[in-house]
Amino acid sequence: MSSTIVHILHQDGETEEKNPFLVALGERVKTARARKGMTRRALAQAAEVSDRHLANLEYGLGNPSILVLLQVANALQCSLAELVGDVTTQNPEWLLLRELLLQQDEASLRRIRMQISDSLGLAKASARAANPRLALIGLRGAGKSTLGRMLSEDLGFPFVELSQEIEKFAGCSVAEIQALYGVNAYRRYERRALEEAIQIYPEAVIATPGGLVSDPASFNLLLQHCTTVWLKADPEDHMGRVRAQGDLRPMAASREAMQDLCNILAGRAAFYSKADLTLDTSRQPLAETFGLLRTSVRDFLNMN
Repeated sequence: MSSTIVHILHQDGETEEKNPFLVALGERVKTARARKGMTRRALAQAAEVSDRHLANLEYGLGNPSILVLLQVANALQCSLAELVGDVTTQNPEWLLLRELLLQQDEASLRRIRMQISDSLGLAKASARAANPRLALIGLRGAGKSTLGRMLSEDLGFPFVELSQEIEKFAGCSVAEIQALYGVNAYRRYERRALEEAIQIYPEAVIATPGGLVSDPASFNLLLQHCTTVWLKADPEDHMGRVRAQGDLRPMAASREAMQDLCNILAGRAAFYSKADLTLDTSRQPLAETFGLLRTSVRDFLNMN
């Protein structure tokens, strides 16, 4: 959302500056209030805020605290996300879908997601289950590159290191992309590299960047078009392997590196767990780990 100030010219010639986000926020509050059939005074009383405070909010003049917004949302019996403009609250169908999904458990949501993907023609669940395009996911240091190359050689599939493909598109290193253009630009390159890999390779072993799962659009694409394998490891192994690779990025150099790494793992584990297969690479030596990976992948693909 742009922070450009909106200038409003009044009949008396005076100008008034309004932030477009606050203007849009006020419009959403008014819309939600109208849908509930509430007067402004009734909403102010229910939310325990002053009439003037609520009027300023609706006209885009106020800059309310998060707690005030929460009080207004509760009084309107809507989510805070609806007031701040989350895309899944922007029309009745989105709101009805959210209501249907709200009380579903994790397994039911996964089944529904796959059915939606199927109904939209994005991917057939039955075809995806035996997709010979393999994607290895997990945090850096889990063994994606090492095991990926071994697996590609064993299967006779091309090996794709997605980080290298991203660098080819950008013409610079991953670190330079993020430093010069920011995370959002990096995610665009990542998505483009993934789309091209899917288009080019019907069979492949793809080692993905650890943070790809944090972009829902890219992760959906991966789940729809690849058989996914989560390579997981103990935090100590992740850190040791990254440092052995000579990684000098902030995570590896920070005095709080281990806690940072544990936090990242905790934040991403729920996404990594969506993979078709999971293999812990900390439990056995490399050769044995590869044997387990080879067997599980071949069994999953019904290969001899």
